[in-house]
Amino acid sequence: MKFFWCVTLTSLITMLQLGAAPAMAQSEGVAVGRNSGFTQLVPAGEIEQAARQQYAKMMQEAAAQNALAPPGNTQLQRLRRIAQRIIPHAAAWNPRAKDWQWEVNLIGSKQINAFCMPGGKIAFYTGILDQLQLSDDEVAMIMGHEMAHALREHARERMGKSAATSIGAGLLSQLFGLGDLGQTVAGYGVQLLNLRFGREDESEADLVGMELGARAGFDPRAGITLWQKMAAANRGAPPQWLSTHPAGATRIADMERNLPRVMPLYERARRG
Repeated sequence: MKFFWCVTLTSLITMLQLGAAPAMAQSEGVAVGRNSGFTQLVPAGEIEQAARQQYAKMMQEAAAQNALAPPGNTQLQRLRRIAQRIIPHAAAWNPRAKDWQWEVNLIGSKQINAFCMPGGKIAFYTGILDQLQLSDDEVAMIMGHEMAHALREHARERMGKSAATSIGAGLLSQLFGLGDLGQTVAGYGVQLLNLRFGREDESEADLVGMELGARAGFDPRAGITLWQKMAAANRGAPPQWLSTHPAGATRIADMERNLPRVMPLYERARRG
């Protein structure tokens, strides 16, 4: 019996690694393959609900500290204008994005950081704008990168992998009823706060982010200058955003290699 369960679990993990989820059709632009099949192991709706709750709590805490930018803040308005141009292109990467309640907020902090939670909950810290003196194109590359993590469901994939390898989570008892692993929304929220993406996720987010920005009329070459600025800022202790988004020559080379795929999209958007 033990051997049977081990074989079944191994077979399931192999199937998910091969990518059981359908790929989004992309006739042009970057090629990053299918969404991970591991996303099937956790419900998208519950992940997004947990993200909404965590995001609301973070914004409430920022407001209580007078760190949440008011609607009239010029930098916040700038971020929201950039987001409004990018968001219409999101659904091509994830059909759920059409129904997301997108939010963009700005938090006053010296942190060089930004994020997009599942469900389209975006936040930038003033430190990343002020210390790096970002152009709109560079902001768009960061925003596109973070949106790509949500669109490609990297958080859901990480949680799915954790569930698939955790017998104690009750996976084996529900092998043939995927989607409900007994996790709670509160539990997902805790995981969201502690998630760290892998190098493959980061590379994928770089490329998808470049394409999102290019389709919205932002110069994808700004992804290169952005990472050059990030590297220059990495003196002494690395900034938080850089520490969770490993940079390097290989990463920049990847982006340069994909520029021919996205530059026509940018040029077309600029002409339109």
